Amino acid sequence: MGRLFVWIQYVLPHHALSRAVAACAASRLFKKPLISWFIKRYKVDLSESAISDPSHFSSFNDFFTRALKADARPIAHDSGAIVCPADGCVSQSGPIAHDQIFQAKGKHYSLLSLLGNSPAMAELFHDGSFATVYLSPKDYHRVHMPLSGTLRQMTYVPGRLFSVNPVTTAHVPDLFARNERLICLFDTPAGAMAVIMVGAMIVASIETVWSGLICPSPGFRQLRTVSYADDPAAPQLATGTEMGRFKLGSTAIVLFAKDAMELADAIKAGETVRMGQLFGQQRT
Repeated sequence: MGRLFVWIQYVLPHHALSRAVAACAASRLFKKPLISWFIKRYKVDLSESAISDPSHFSSFNDFFTRALKADARPIAHDSGAIVCPADGCVSQSGPIAHDQIFQAKGKHYSLLSLLGNSPAMAELFHDGSFATVYLSPKDYHRVHMPLSGTLRQMTYVPGRLFSVNPVTTAHVPDLFARNERLICLFDTPAGAMAVIMVGAMIVASIETVWSGLICPSPGFRQLRTVSYADDPAAPQLATGTEMGRFKLGSTAIVLFAKDAMELADAIKAGETVRMGQLFGQQRT
């Protein structure tokens, strides 16, 4: 069944299907049945949500990107702490060995391809470390800063929209380097840090707090980069503050440079994590 599910994804019109779902998710007309079905199907807990009454959301998208209560996610404040960027499950984590990132048993993908084939960006994370966090449908879908930083560069990379659930991750080669994604490169006290927001099947959009809607793009799906290197007004974000959100989906991948950080013991494959918990410690 898993292989059949993956095979079907190869023939589906990823973007057309995702945009159709996006239209329904943004509509007020469909909000009540969609929200009710989703809560029941995925056992969504609204007790931590800033809005706990499902009828008070303006649309399904409003429900899906719901904010949490102010005290719902304490931010780790240990000296040198790096915090988890999102609620979810750790898909994989560890060193970037020979510029290869571990995806699943028997599968790796290249750092260079993940970073939109940018040698300059890939060089920053040569022999560094990574962690991949999968956000399941029931999870809180905002992505936060693992460490305080100044945005240096933002790159949108077009691609497919395969599902990023564990079944697809185990069967589709180079999954995260094939899917549509947004690469956010920051300067931090630990050196270069990248937070990569990966799109997936029926992900309606990826947004950031500094630029708003990134994708879907009203124009052609083309690789594009915005540099903030010489911008005195470049966004500066503190540890634990929101940096972006998904409307349906997906996965966040965090990259650090060589010897910049040590992952916490809890950040290993299969572990459930919450935004703000200790993700690792700075080494520099």
